[in-house]
Amino acid sequence: MVIAEDGGQLGVMAPEEGLKLAQQAGLDLVEIAPTARPPVCRIMDFSKFKYEQEKKEKEARKKQHATHIKEIRLKPKIGDHDYLVKVGFIKKFLERKDKVKVTLIFRGREMAHPELGNKVLERLKADIADVAQIEKPPLREGRAIIMVVAPK
Repeated sequence: MVIAEDGGQLGVMAPEEGLKLAQQAGLDLVEIAPTARPPVCRIMDFSKFKYEQEKKEKEARKKQHATHIKEIRLKPKIGDHDYLVKVGFIKKFLERKDKVKVTLIFRGREMAHPELGNKVLERLKADIADVAQIEKPPLREGRAIIMVVAPK
């Protein structure tokens, strides 16, 4: 089955006839569907086709964004200004469509008061609720509580 360069069907013919038609037009005979019965071939400029395909792939890669996981570390006794700076960083990362892993680390005797850490994380959840959704809720792992947030 041979398809002309303008998309019209030329019908079923021998491969030699298809090659002859392609050479007369100064183009290539390209097999599109080899498993079909009968196999489908198209008369086209193959180098131009490859070039356009590469351009499309390059354009698609330009528009892609790889999601990264950024980490922000907090402590239960964090000061107000330090906390606001960290919240600003989290919002900036979320605007860039990156995920943020929030790690709250306990040191020494702070381990005896995990409610202080939970209080900080609850405040953080409330402050970023407009731009983020909780992907992984706060989970205690050793001396840390880890939470992952993703952009809405």
